[in-house]
Amino acid sequence: MMQKDLAEYLFGRKAPSHLPSRVYQSIADQQAQSERLISWFQLLLVSFFGLLYAIAPKPPAQMELHPVPWILSIYLAFTMVRLIIASRGRLPEWLLRISLAMDMSLLMVLIWSFHIQYDQPPAFYLKAPTMVYVFIFIALRTLRFDPRHILLAGFAAAIGWATLVGYVIYMDNGMMVITRDYIKYMTSNAILIGAEIDKIISILMVTIILAVAVARAKRVFERNVFDSMAAQDLSRFVSPEIADRITHADEEIKRGDAEEKFCTVMFTDIEGFSTVAEKVSAIELSNMLNDYFDAMSEIISRHGGVITQYQGDLMLITFNAVTANEKHAQNAVQTALEIQEATKNRLFGPGYALRTRCGINSGDIAIGAIGAQDRLVFTVHGDDVNVAARLEGMNKEFGSYILVGENTVQSCATQFNFSEIGHIQVRGRTGKTGIYSPDIATGFSNDHDRGEEQ
Repeated sequence: MMQKDLAEYLFGRKAPSHLPSRVYQSIADQQAQSERLISWFQLLLVSFFGLLYAIAPKPPAQMELHPVPWILSIYLAFTMVRLIIASRGRLPEWLLRISLAMDMSLLMVLIWSFHIQYDQPPAFYLKAPTMVYVFIFIALRTLRFDPRHILLAGFAAAIGWATLVGYVIYMDNGMMVITRDYIKYMTSNAILIGAEIDKIISILMVTIILAVAVARAKRVFERNVFDSMAAQDLSRFVSPEIADRITHADEEIKRGDAEEKFCTVMFTDIEGFSTVAEKVSAIELSNMLNDYFDAMSEIISRHGGVITQYQGDLMLITFNAVTANEKHAQNAVQTALEIQEATKNRLFGPGYALRTRCGINSGDIAIGAIGAQDRLVFTVHGDDVNVAARLEGMNKEFGSYILVGENTVQSCATQFNFSEIGHIQVRGRTGKTGIYSPDIATGFSNDHDRGEEQ
């Protein structure tokens, strides 16, 4: 338990142990993209090295050996091959390790060659500022979410530098190049062992710190990929607008959190749906409903409506509740009219005309989360919501397809012509409330038989 706590303290909380394969695939795709990025950085580095060599003072002309151009040419060729392979797909692990070894090996050989190029004793190259490039090659591996590669790069650099130091000591030949005098170390080709140990320790410490940082980032990345895919999957079960509101809330949405707004609510229900359901199989019914909901969703979205809830063939649609919609009453009525037009002229599934009844009402409505502590629903509620539901059901009584409440009519009376249909008693209000229907929405047939039999 203590080891687990320590691991979480160092590296962060782990993602679920059994991630779906598509999560691993998403992570692998990101890793492949990182390798392409690393290849481009390597190409940039070798180009930078070449530029430095081109503008730097050259050794005396009598020097026959010029290893730097050869080393840079080999590294350039290898980098180009790596970039081509990376651009075509995922690099195999063995090639990644060869690339890592090639980076450090060529850098160490380049540093080692300085004493030959400038005709100096081996201790000369230990003061070359090129040594700091090992940190660039180590840092390159942080672009990939794999701390193992950072550790390999760091250990390879430490071993490489220790080898260079050992070579200098081995080639001493009794010249007493080792010193404890810092001034002599700085002003001659002498070696200060402590300084070289400091360099190796610095390489190892930077490596370990970067590896821990990337290990922590990897766990965060895996959790975020998992959470992102889970949120994306779950968002298909609620409207995108509601999902966006929940995920972008400044604080966690809790039960009882609600906002009161003047909105318009519409309930829809398919006429004679039970009769249709008896005539088709469950699979056919499911496919037919999906086809129907796709068509309705397109109309609803076009006018700024949000499908807040599905229940069987019923839809609860809100305007100006989840997203701002200044003309919410007008847009709700227009949506209902277009739904009538769409369902009147189109057949769904194996040839059924799914006529749709709509009830619309506007008022001060509460929008928020309700339910049990462990399972919430983001929805709307209030008396005006109940009125909209009652209006939808009363279409049967009046033989209509759209019934609209007084508040909605008052909000868009100049855009539509309404006929008063009757009155209902609303709980908590004195007197009855008028109910209306847009003139164009009256007079449709109530026949719900198959379309081809009309």
